[in-house]
Amino acid sequence: MLINKTNLNNNVRLFAPAHFYRSALTIAVPIMLQQLIQSMVSLIDNFMVSGLGDISMSGVNVAGQVLFVFMIFVNTICMSGGIFMTQFYGAKNVERMKQVFRFKLVMGLAAIVPYFLVCILFPRPVLSLMLIGNTQADLILDESVKYIRIMFFMGIPMTVSMCIASSLRDMGQVKLPLIVTVVATLTNTAFNWLLIYGNMGFPRLEVRGAAIATVIARSVEFIIFIVIYIRNKPEFAFRLLDFFKIDGKLFREILKKGAFVLFCEMVWVMSETVTTAIYNGRGGADVVSGMASSFAIANLFFVAFGGIYNTTGVIMGKTLGQGKLDQARQEKTWLLSGAAVFGLFMMLFGFATTFIIPLVFGRLSQSAIAICRNMVILMSFFMPIWVYMNSQQAVARAGGDTAMGAYTDAMITIFVMIPMVFLLGIFTQIGPVMMYLYVKLLDFIKVVVFHIWLKKERWLKNLAK
Repeated sequence: MLINKTNLNNNVRLFAPAHFYRSALTIAVPIMLQQLIQSMVSLIDNFMVSGLGDISMSGVNVAGQVLFVFMIFVNTICMSGGIFMTQFYGAKNVERMKQVFRFKLVMGLAAIVPYFLVCILFPRPVLSLMLIGNTQADLILDESVKYIRIMFFMGIPMTVSMCIASSLRDMGQVKLPLIVTVVATLTNTAFNWLLIYGNMGFPRLEVRGAAIATVIARSVEFIIFIVIYIRNKPEFAFRLLDFFKIDGKLFREILKKGAFVLFCEMVWVMSETVTTAIYNGRGGADVVSGMASSFAIANLFFVAFGGIYNTTGVIMGKTLGQGKLDQARQEKTWLLSGAAVFGLFMMLFGFATTFIIPLVFGRLSQSAIAICRNMVILMSFFMPIWVYMNSQQAVARAGGDTAMGAYTDAMITIFVMIPMVFLLGIFTQIGPVMMYLYVKLLDFIKVVVFHIWLKKERWLKNLAK
């Protein structure tokens, strides 16, 4: 066995034949288009809200940080289940696929409880943590609370939609989620235009209008996914009466693997939340709106992450689930090489997005626009390393090696990055853009550690056996 592995590693090509990448792109492109459309919704939201001024823009985006944490949590639950869903799909084990879908729903809906506490019962105390030291905190909080109380009502529809959409993608069915996203996007955009500024006789609701538009769009998305679920009956579908027919052993196994994913993702989310709070304390509403608008622009090229991650997971998971371990080794090299090249293209695309900043956010202050532009340029430079890291994580998790992210990424974040941000915030006067640069330089260390870890092949496992 050792001889076969050595021969394979010596003979494997760095890049795959063209047909392999064409097949990968048939999965990646619809996913990236779906996320691009979702990013356009966010950009349109920010564009429309920015017309209300820096304070309203800041209020919506501070509340958005809480929504971001909730969405990442649900997405992480879907990712944890997806590790098993792709392999069971490769092994054609339908009953286990249904169990994984139950896991996603049960764990995702459980997250509604803390989401309710933050959005309805304690919004102002929680949101104020994001604005410590900000010179216009009270005005920003007034807008944030208006927004987040309404956004609570998208929680359940969004959770169910994400569980169904992610399960379809785990099976390589990427076109239906794309179509649903297009419909939801058009709905959100239309109601934003009607409700934020009171067009065509509708009431002018400003930030409340933006929240209501999002809730309506998420509800439409939910209804369409339910119709698809009932009519198409995908392999993972089960009757509502069977909701609590849970395979405890499998649930524990998913939780065991998923705990590392959840830990890693939550550490990342909390680090982003903490660093954002420190950035926000470096000035007034111009800093908050400038940083927020930069991420709204960056989301246009961040679509690469979801495309690369899901494509790698589907291809590797299916191969591993079929027990083709030598083929999985080869595909790992091909996918990582493709990710490196793709990251360079996304860097150039990132630079190009700077030209739309004056068009989209021209009504913000000049200080906010300058921060936005500098941040977009900086994030574009990091795209090659980020896309490659994303693919490394996807390879590891496809085989159930969720410890890589927990032991390396999360530990570096907890013991190096977060202390660094606090020290920079306390002992220096550098602006948020330079602070972001210093923090992200740590990603070069992470990619080297990931490379060493993957060579040990802890990920090379058939979980469907």
